[in-house]
Amino acid sequence: MDTVTNELFLSAVLGKPVIDQQGHEIGTLWDLAMAPGEVSPQVSTILVKKGKQVIAFPWHDILLFNSFVISISARPGATAPHSPREGEILVKHDILDKQIVDVEGAKVVRVNDLKLRGHKDFLHIVSVDIGFRGLLRRLGFENFGEKLSSRLGKELPRQEISWKYVQPLGANVSRLALTMARDQMAEMHPADIASIISHIPHKHIPTMLTSLDPETAGEAIHELEPEMRRRVISQLDSEHASDILEDMAPDEAADVLGDLPEEKAQELLGLMDEEEAEDIMELMEHEEDTAGGLMNSEYLFISDDLTVEEALAQVRLLAPDVETAYYIYIIDKDERPLGVVTLKDLVINKPDTTVAEIMTTNLKTVPVDAEPEDVLEIIAKYNLIAVPVLDKEEKMAGIATVDDVLELFLPYAIRRKRHHIH
Repeated sequence: MDTVTNELFLSAVLGKPVIDQQGHEIGTLWDLAMAPGEVSPQVSTILVKKGKQVIAFPWHDILLFNSFVISISARPGATAPHSPREGEILVKHDILDKQIVDVEGAKVVRVNDLKLRGHKDFLHIVSVDIGFRGLLRRLGFENFGEKLSSRLGKELPRQEISWKYVQPLGANVSRLALTMARDQMAEMHPADIASIISHIPHKHIPTMLTSLDPETAGEAIHELEPEMRRRVISQLDSEHASDILEDMAPDEAADVLGDLPEEKAQELLGLMDEEEAEDIMELMEHEEDTAGGLMNSEYLFISDDLTVEEALAQVRLLAPDVETAYYIYIIDKDERPLGVVTLKDLVINKPDTTVAEIMTTNLKTVPVDAEPEDVLEIIAKYNLIAVPVLDKEEKMAGIATVDDVLELFLPYAIRRKRHHIH
């Protein structure tokens, strides 16, 4: 006889009587402790509640385990009260009702139930149920739900996430939320990650960000509202925060640091690479509501004596370090702009053509102290993706991109909605 029914849900066995070989009730099933398994976690111990006492039985003592009968072979007097062990994960206590990140829906959901499956006389955890069906099952109304769906002619959807896509955020799940596998998190859009950050308990945010690479974490932080940014950065270890800021575009890092108290901002700048910190501090010197406050100091530039082939080679070398790679600006030795070419210009022209022959010289620019309305007008009038920002000596200080400018003009309600999408 198999020890375990092939497949069952946690809600079907919690609170069920546990009996010995003679059929005497020992107590009721209180929880399951899990250990790593070959394919998925497997139950190592069952915890039985008898009065106010919780007793632990190792899995090898189990004779039958299903939604009708749970029986054990333990000898009378051989039992001992349960004592929590280091790193032990209890299925009901640590996972049920905890939050989990649904990558497909880019939202935070709750674990309503867990699916268990027997394999080679072991009980494995195979998936978590995040759907309405699981909630009804927990409440004992699954049959009612089935009848209702039958009348409506629409089946209740099964919303389960395989355990292979789920991992604890830390060694002790009881203190932490659950998230999807980190490689899947890294593939999500930063705005979706920001939405998730906004919905999980604040104490879990640092651990979640630690599971992401610094670049992804930085992009997500920049998508947050200023107040939330301040809260998130203040929760992070200073070294970790500075690493994230170093991997952000300088204008975005300046935005984040500008939201922080002066003392905290200076501390983080002091931990960063000197050159990166200098770029960010230069941007922070400009008023936020000016072209200088909007601009990014990193952009692609070349000299006009290069051939198209040489220019493309230089772009390939520099492009990974800049946010916007569509425009390539031509500047002279004094860093003053002479013209611009697009990536398309370089691709469609012959390799031996010089940049000077194909560049557009009637360059539209704005001064660093230009108001955002003026920057937006130039971008809209000439259908630009970015506009060069010049300092008082008419040298290239950076570029203001269309997305940064438009975001400033988005109504607050729309910007807020972006970070609260379920």
